Amino acid sequence: MSSASKKKTVLDRIQIIEDAIAKEREYLETGAHADWSAFRPLFADKVRDGKPLPPHKDWVKNFFIPSHERALRRAEKLLESLERSAAEKISSRRRLG
Repeated sequence: MSSASKKKTVLDRIQIIEDAIAKEREYLETGAHADWSAFRPLFADKVRDGKPLPPHKDWVKNFFIPSHERALRRAEKLLESLERSAAEKISSRRRLG
């Protein structure tokens, strides 16, 4: 996998995470996106009166958003290291060449 394709993959991942964080924050503010697939439970829906319940706002605030923020920091750190290694390769080629 080339450096450019790795960088594009990481940039795409960062965009996905940023979109998820925006949806999470909007859910906390307005209740929108309650049926978003990322909020769905892994095993069984919680149901009340035959309707699936939306995720608990405390869970979104205390777990879901922080985990996505950590993932965003890791992806940004990975992007920086990819850019740094690409710059080092270019500079080492100039020294050798």
